Amino acid sequence: MATFNGELYIEEQLNSILHQLGNNDEVIISDDGSKDKTIDIVKSFKDPRIKIFHSTFHNVIQNFENTLYKASGDIIFLSDQDDIWYPNKVKESLKILQNNDLVFSNLSVFSSTKNDNYTMFDFRKNYNGIGRNFIKNHCVGATMGFKSHLLKYALPFPKNIEMHDMWIFFISSFYGKAYYYNQPLIYYRRHGLNVSNTGGKTTNSLFKILEIRIVWIISLLRRIVKIAFSK
Repeated sequence: MATFNGELYIEEQLNSILHQLGNNDEVIISDDGSKDKTIDIVKSFKDPRIKIFHSTFHNVIQNFENTLYKASGDIIFLSDQDDIWYPNKVKESLKILQNNDLVFSNLSVFSSTKNDNYTMFDFRKNYNGIGRNFIKNHCVGATMGFKSHLLKYALPFPKNIEMHDMWIFFISSFYGKAYYYNQPLIYYRRHGLNVSNTGGKTTNSLFKILEIRIVWIISLLRRIVKIAFSK
C-alpha cells in the first residue's frame, strides 16, 4: 500500500484487508511524507504484520515501487489507501493464481457509502489480453494480485510510464499469464482526491493516448531486450 495523507479512509481499508490475512502475511506500507494522522492511525492497529517505510518521492509510482522492493511474500496484492476490499478478495484471487501469474478484477465504485455503488466494467465483457487493454486500460492496480516472480521482470519501473498498473500487466502478459475476473472484489472509493479519478472513462485526447501507448511499447521492448541479453 502506498500512502499519502490518507487519514480519512485508511482505517476502514486496513480493517478490510487484515481480516483476510494469515499470521505469516505482511502489509507493506510506503508513506510518501504524510502531514496528517495517517501514520498514527496505522500504528494504532498494533499489528506486527504491518511494516511501515517512509519515503520522500512525492510520486505515486515510485512510492508503489518502494513497497514492491520491500515485499517478501510469494503473492503480492496492490492496495490503495482509500478503498475497501470485499471479504472474499484474497480467497478468490488465490484460487485464480493457482493457474495464473496475475489476476485483476472488476470493481464497485462508490462515493458516499459502499451500499450506493455501481460496477465499473460490463459484466458481460471479457477484458483478458493485451489487445483489449492496449487502447483503454481495464487493469486497475487496486484490484491486482500477482506472483512475486514477475518483479524480476517488472522492476525497476521505467521512468517515463504513465502508471505502474499497466506496466505490471504488460509484464505479466509477456512473461506469464494474466486473468480478468469479471466480478468486483473491491469497493473503489471516489472522493475527488484520487490519484486517478476518471471513473473508468478515458479523458485523454487521441494524441495523448497514442503518445502514452508508444511509450509503453518502447519501454516494454527495451525491457525485453535487456532481459534477453542479461541471460
